[in-house]
Amino acid sequence: MSKDIRIKKGLNINLVGAAEQTTSKAVLSNVYALNLEDFHGVTPKMLVKEGAEVKAGEAIFYNKNIEDMRFVSPVSGEIVEILRGARRRILTIKILADKEQSYQKDTAIDVNAVDGESIKKVLLQSGCWAFVKQRPYDIVANPDATPKAIFISGYATAPLAAETDYVLRGKEKEIQAAITALAKMTPGQVHVSVGNTETSPFTNINGITLHKVSGPHPSGLVGTQINKIDPINKGETVWTVAPQDLVIIGEYLLTGQFNAERTVALAGSSVKAPKYYSTKIGAEISTFLYASGVNQDKFRLINGDVLTGAKTTPEGYLGFYNNTVTAIPEGDDYEFFGWNKPVFNKISSTRALTFSWLNKNKKYDLDTNTNGEHRAFVVTGRYEEVFPLDIYPLQLLKACMVKDLDEMEQLGLYEVAPEDFALTEFICISKQPHQQIIREGLDLMYQEIG
Repeated sequence: MSKDIRIKKGLNINLVGAAEQTTSKAVLSNVYALNLEDFHGVTPKMLVKEGAEVKAGEAIFYNKNIEDMRFVSPVSGEIVEILRGARRRILTIKILADKEQSYQKDTAIDVNAVDGESIKKVLLQSGCWAFVKQRPYDIVANPDATPKAIFISGYATAPLAAETDYVLRGKEKEIQAAITALAKMTPGQVHVSVGNTETSPFTNINGITLHKVSGPHPSGLVGTQINKIDPINKGETVWTVAPQDLVIIGEYLLTGQFNAERTVALAGSSVKAPKYYSTKIGAEISTFLYASGVNQDKFRLINGDVLTGAKTTPEGYLGFYNNTVTAIPEGDDYEFFGWNKPVFNKISSTRALTFSWLNKNKKYDLDTNTNGEHRAFVVTGRYEEVFPLDIYPLQLLKACMVKDLDEMEQLGLYEVAPEDFALTEFICISKQPHQQIIREGLDLMYQEIG
C-alpha cells in the first residue's frame, strides 16, 4: 500500500526542449573516461598502469581507505591516459575502447539464498558498490556502517530530467534482484517514491515501502523524501541508490556481468531533436549530441540537468551518475534596462517585474545569463518558499561559509546534499553558489568528524 507525500514548497521550472520518448543507440565512443571528482570521499589507488589491457567490469582502482571497494572499467580496452593533478592525485582515467567488447565474467548470485554480508562483498568487488551513496556527507557509502533505511527516488522533477518510468520500462526483473539484495543490508525499510503508481515499474516490486509523491520540484529529490519520511539524526546513516543504477546492480547479480549501459536524455532548447540515447557510462558526449544536432553555435552544454549539472563540451564524457545531458543557449548578452521593464519570457518565484505566475504551464526558453552579479547575501525570505526541508537554508549556508562545525551540525547539514540547494541557488538574488558552499561544508565536516 502506498503512502502519500504532498510537497507544497518548491518551484517547477518548465523549459522548452524535453526529450521525446524514443530511444536510439548512440554511436560507439572511441574513448571512455572516469572522472574521479564523481566519487566524493574516495582516495583512489591504481591497480593498473597506462598501456594495460582491461575487460569491461575489471577493477582498475580501489579506495585507499577501504581496500575492498573496487571501481571497474565500463568497457574493455586499453588504459591510454591517467591524468593527475596536485600531489599526483588522480583526476581522470581514459580507456581506448575495443571494437569488440569483452566482459569479465563472474558467478551469478541467487539473491534469495545469500545473506547481506555476502551480497556486500560481491558488490564491493564487482564495482557496483560505487552506485550506493550515503547521507550524511553525500559520498560513496561506507560499507562498515549499517543504514537505518535505504531510499530510492523513482520520480524525477528536475527540469528536462530523464523520465524515470520510461527509462526503466521492461527492467523489472533487474530492479527486483537489486531491491532484494539491498534489503538484506539494512534492518530498516527500502523506501521507494514514485509520481504515478499506475505507470511506475516499482508498483509491483516486492520488499519495498512505496510512497506516492506529488508537488513541485524538489519533490522528486531523494533528500526531500528522506526529510518527509524518516529524517536523519546525528549518528544515523541512510543509503540512496538512483533508479538506473539499480538496473546495473540487478543485471550483475543475475548474470555476473557488469554492464555499464545508461539511457540518457539529451534535452534542451538548443537541441534540434531532443530524445533518449542508449550509451555507456563515461562515453564521449559528442557520440550522441551531433546525432540530434544543435540549433546554434553558442550554447551551454551541461553534463546533467540545468540545476545540478556541470558545464562541459562535446568532447567531454558522460558523468558516472548522470542520465541527462542538456544544451541551452549561452547567456552572454545583456538587455538594456532589462531590470526596469516588464518581462514575459523569464520565470520567477516572485511577482515582481516578471509575469510567469500568470501562466503556470508555460514553457520557457531560458539561457545561462544570471541577470546579476555576485554580491553579499540579501535576506529576503525567498529561500524558504522553495525549500521544503525542515531546515533554515540561509543560516546553514552562512555556517558553511564561516566553517562553524557546531552550527553546521545543529542546523542539519547531516541531512542535505548539494542538489537540495539547487533551487535556492536558482532564485538567489545575491548569485551565491549555494551548491558549492554546501559541498565544501560537507567535505569539511567529513574530514573533521566523519
